[in-house]
Amino acid sequence: MVNELYIIDRSKVQLNEISFSEELKEEMDVLLKEFEHLETLNQFNLPINNKIILHGKTGCGKTMTAKAIANHLNKKLYIVNLGSIVSAKLGETAKNITHLFKRAEREKAVLFFDEFDSLGKIRDYDNSDSGEMKRVVNSILQLIDYLPSTAILIAATNQIHVIDEALLRRFDMKLEYKAPNKEQLEAFYQKEMENYPKEYNQIPKLFDVSYAEAKMHLQKEIKKNILQTLEYSSVLV
Repeated sequence: MVNELYIIDRSKVQLNEISFSEELKEEMDVLLKEFEHLETLNQFNLPINNKIILHGKTGCGKTMTAKAIANHLNKKLYIVNLGSIVSAKLGETAKNITHLFKRAEREKAVLFFDEFDSLGKIRDYDNSDSGEMKRVVNSILQLIDYLPSTAILIAATNQIHVIDEALLRRFDMKLEYKAPNKEQLEAFYQKEMENYPKEYNQIPKLFDVSYAEAKMHLQKEIKKNILQTLEYSSVLV
């Protein structure tokens, strides 16, 4: 079924919830300003950066960025269901992808492909078994070329080096997500702990991890502190 090809995301992620590097903050500011002044730029036939690839370490905010961009611009976000879009039937995968692009175009939406490397791998013309994936890459190339400025394509990958070079050239912006350093993680912990009472904030901090891993660790330790306090209180009673 068509609606199995994607998930409509309705979460309201804010940009200030994401820990960006200074470089990424500047790039994001440029992107959002272009869409805020889309009509003026179109009057001068200036291209809009509406094809973005997010790459780098897992757990550093790529998916959250797609959600926050859609929310900030008040656009519907379609998250591609790769499990449904890739079909064993000849030509079906390219057909599914075409449907998604056309829907995003009609609705001026954000189309988000996670693990984009699974679709856009380098075309191996010496491998006769890869004919279907060659067709998929060729289809995506054509669809990207004709994507109107009112819609946005966001792709995310942890393996940008395996993506076809012709595909990579189609993306206007390539934003790299790097692992946070100790200073960045310290700031992240401090910001996150503001959501909890101080008596629960005595936790051992992990470093050399991603933001996602740091958040999971913090939540685990906060829960442990809360439960220990509740158990201690019940003993006293």
